[in-house]
Amino acid sequence: MGDKIVEIGANWIHGPCQENPVFRLACRYQLLDAEAASEQNQAVDVGGHPPFVPNWFSSAGRRLGPELTEPAEALFRGLLEECQRFHRSGGEPVPSVGEYLKRCAPGLAAEAWRDAAARELRLAAMSALLKLECCISGTHSMDQVGLGAFGMYHTLQGLDCTFPGGYEGLIHCMMKELPEDIVSYNTAVKCVHWNSSVQRAGPNGRAFPVWVECENGQSFPADHVILTVPLGYLKKHQKTLLSPPLPLNKMHSIERMGFGTNNKIFLEFEQPFWSADCEVIYFLWEDESTLTDAVRDVHRLWMRKLVGFTVLKPTERYGHVLCGWIAGHESEHMESLPEEEVLKAMTQLIRQFTGDPTITPKKMVRSRWFHEPYTCGSYSYVARGSSGYDTEMLAEPLPLKGSTTEPLQVLFAGEATHCTFFSTVHGALLSGWREGTRIASHYGSSSFPASLSSKL
Repeated sequence: MGDKIVEIGANWIHGPCQENPVFRLACRYQLLDAEAASEQNQAVDVGGHPPFVPNWFSSAGRRLGPELTEPAEALFRGLLEECQRFHRSGGEPVPSVGEYLKRCAPGLAAEAWRDAAARELRLAAMSALLKLECCISGTHSMDQVGLGAFGMYHTLQGLDCTFPGGYEGLIHCMMKELPEDIVSYNTAVKCVHWNSSVQRAGPNGRAFPVWVECENGQSFPADHVILTVPLGYLKKHQKTLLSPPLPLNKMHSIERMGFGTNNKIFLEFEQPFWSADCEVIYFLWEDESTLTDAVRDVHRLWMRKLVGFTVLKPTERYGHVLCGWIAGHESEHMESLPEEEVLKAMTQLIRQFTGDPTITPKKMVRSRWFHEPYTCGSYSYVARGSSGYDTEMLAEPLPLKGSTTEPLQVLFAGEATHCTFFSTVHGALLSGWREGTRIASHYGSSSFPASLSSKL
């Protein structure tokens, strides 16, 4: 974004502590600032929801104080914690997180807040927080997120932090530890032929159980292939990406699992309209006191799904830049619109909520993850009707257990294959190490050595 680095993709190290391999690598490569790498930062336990300093604005163009919004935040946070406990206790009174929140919130609000006007505004604030949870979970609506499995996700200690030089710095450092010219770029895979479905001699006349066919006509023979494509891509191409096709039970698990879109809209300003200590801006629609996280008319009202913005810090590095968050079908529709139309909608929205008709962003950058051909969305979640069984089934190598053909021909990694750290970079990294260890164990090594460099 000009001379500023903004993250179109993954933004934070979630849970920067010694248990997080991404954090350990970042420290080893000296990619973090001193505060993020400190023991004090690692000791903070926020349960996956960092305590950002908020500025709340309403659709009537007024600023809302903490005496109004903090009770709403506390009630919403408490209900989310209840949702997570169903995974440990077993059973679920309703199928989804969204249904549970919408069922419980009105009654609790009526008991806690006698003043009708304040209650309506606080419930509207909870609608904004529900939209935020859609961004965190990567779903169109929390009605699609399974209640019984919601607590599968495991949070790590540490206050979430970012890479001052961008996440790509970590990739560059990791790539330097690999042999030169080992990665083939611009070589898109068309089909993975496994189970000796292609009868062709490889190097030295040897037969291989797997052949990787690429769009450019190249083919690569292999004993083992680790497939790391996003779940969204797998959902779209599962019937053609592998030959023979995936076993039916694996296909059914892929179909049941959740994968959604979460996009960012970065806006740069000459001067801030937010307070100096502000870390997050929330937009509260005053007519949304009935909890809602989806709009009635996606094409006309998509911008109502935008929950607000995080403030990029420190100001000395970024200037006055906000990152807007929008999930779901509304987010996917936003991707299809011209840049100038999105910028106009953002400008009108900010002017409406601040009551200041002069505010004008000077630059905009947005992500378009749904229309990216190799992602088809952002990250996974445990959908209603799905469970940890589906995650484990997705991670199960081919051929499945009980087969008499060569083992471990096609292995599966990526964030969606991790039962507790799905949707995260550290979950993706750990899943890759898991499959590497699986292959090493097959050849007689019990595991990789403990050092990070050996795993790379």
